[in-house]
Amino acid sequence: MTYLITILAVLFFLGSQMIKIVKEYERGVIFRLGRLIGAKGPGLFIILPFGIDKMVKVELRTITLDVPAQEVITRDNIPIKVNAVVYFRVMEPTNAVVNVANYVSATSQIAQTTLRSVLGQAELDVLLAEREKINHELQKIIDEQTDPWGIKVSVVEIKDVELPQGMQRAIAKQAEAERERRAKIIHAEGEAQASEKLCQAAEMLSRTPTAVQLRFLQTLTEVATEKNSTMIFPVPIDLLSPFIKNRT
Repeated sequence: MTYLITILAVLFFLGSQMIKIVKEYERGVIFRLGRLIGAKGPGLFIILPFGIDKMVKVELRTITLDVPAQEVITRDNIPIKVNAVVYFRVMEPTNAVVNVANYVSATSQIAQTTLRSVLGQAELDVLLAEREKINHELQKIIDEQTDPWGIKVSVVEIKDVELPQGMQRAIAKQAEAERERRAKIIHAEGEAQASEKLCQAAEMLSRTPTAVQLRFLQTLTEVATEKNSTMIFPVPIDLLSPFIKNRT
């Protein structure tokens, strides 16, 4: 009975060492006596016990990596703090295990250095206005550097750009001045268009004296709607000239 229990315990131990289960989103990279055999999974498979085979699990799902805030000096010598987020996944599990010690930490370091390098070559206005273009450039550079590790970087997004208080006030003043400039230009364009229309109207009225009289009477009608008790208005000579000509 003792032997049977011992044999069952040994078989249970060997079974736990030999039978491995890998999930759908994982792969098991197998080493036999230190030599790479390959990646297996998903599902159930058997490896050799007693340390002959060793398995390293690698996750294939997309990993979200939060890049800490980096202090950057832009091309126009403005200090800012920028943080970003990187989305990547392992495409070659064997390369992710063999070619780099810790692919998550290595990708994080590459993202931080690339973020400082790329943003240091851009001006602040470009960084604020063309963020999508900078995101694409960051994604391309990080993806090229992590490609030997079997990693595919799909998206890089700059989350926040923190500006100094003085620079925020300067940008606010600049935006306010720009809005005032646009308002003045629009007002001047409106005055120019109005003057053109007035010139056209005056030219048309000058051709027909009767039209001037009708316009004058219409103006009186509009003034009369204000319900004023006393109304004083000048009578232009041009208004009486048709009557004088008729009388003559």
